[in-house]
Amino acid sequence: MESAPATAVLAIVPVVLAIVLHEAAHGYVARLFGDETAWQLGRVTLNPLKHIDLIGTLVVPGLLLVTGAPYLFGWAKPVPVNFANLRHPKRDMIWVAAAGPGANFAMALLWMLLAEAATPGGPWASEGLFVMARIGVSINLVLMVLNLLPIPPLDGGRIAVGLLPERAASVLARIEPFGFVVIVTLLVTGLLSDLMRPLLRTATSLLYAIVGS
Repeated sequence: MESAPATAVLAIVPVVLAIVLHEAAHGYVARLFGDETAWQLGRVTLNPLKHIDLIGTLVVPGLLLVTGAPYLFGWAKPVPVNFANLRHPKRDMIWVAAAGPGANFAMALLWMLLAEAATPGGPWASEGLFVMARIGVSINLVLMVLNLLPIPPLDGGRIAVGLLPERAASVLARIEPFGFVVIVTLLVTGLLSDLMRPLLRTATSLLYAIVGS
């Protein structure tokens, strides 16, 4: 059984990768659709120093791990995207927003494959590697599901704004300045866990179906 400090150390790589690649994916897809803002600022990169937020990327996830919180999450410095530069702003916003959660799902899949390989009797059998891989699966699924909630400025909120008719999209977009308050309120009241739990079960089942275990 790994101690809490050892688990926190093992979590560094998957947590940083989950957050950094999530943000870089936004910038990369934005560039594909016409906005070079993040690219010009050097934010479409895997260099964690360009993305790390001391509190959101390291302190918060570390504290959640040490205190045994049910969910592990964090955040990085948001990648700047000028939606007005996109060739079709309303439509392309959907793809830019979906890129981050999509990257997290891909990473969760890769970590799950690594966890399978690291189990006893596996080709890379290692307790430490197994724990790291399981953390990688967990953090990426939590980040994906959390960010897909339809609350601006989360990615799910931007996806919803892109999909909804203009009037409904305009109403939802007005929530963005208060989005963080909404999320914190849901977290404090326990409603956030209630919202995420069935979505996490579904995402986990999908991963197992893909991996075939």
